[in-house]
Amino acid sequence: QVQLVESGGGLAQPGGSLRLSCAASGPNSDSLRIGWFRQVPDKEREGVSCISIGGGRTYYGDSVKGRFTISRDKAKNTVYLQMNSLKPEDTAVYYCAAAFPSTTLEAMCEFPGGMNYWGKGALVTVSS
Repeated sequence: QVQLVESGGGLAQPGGSLRLSCAASGPNSDSLRIGWFRQVPDKEREGVSCISIGGGRTYYGDSVKGRFTISRDKAKNTVYLQMNSLKPEDTAVYYCAAAFPSTTLEAMCEFPGGMNYWGKGALVTVSS
């Protein structure tokens, strides 16, 4: 069974930075696309950013473009989300999820219902 473990959440001030990590383990976990999604109470889960298996293709949601960067370390089987210029509206629980390729990277990120595996989530709070 594939397992995804998020780390790096916490409190940041507006304009500050945080880096989330998603460590993947289990059979074929290095052959999965990985995405970051976030959710706040009473709202649907939102696709933040996704990355291809090889790390060469990425996708970002409009709300984070230019501020967040996703990257993948194949040797460590870990995906990172560097979050800069944080805003209070970035406050959410951030989930790492993984999927076998079955659609475009953009569609995978915009419709999280198709993800095969999910982490437990990491809380990010942006507040002064």
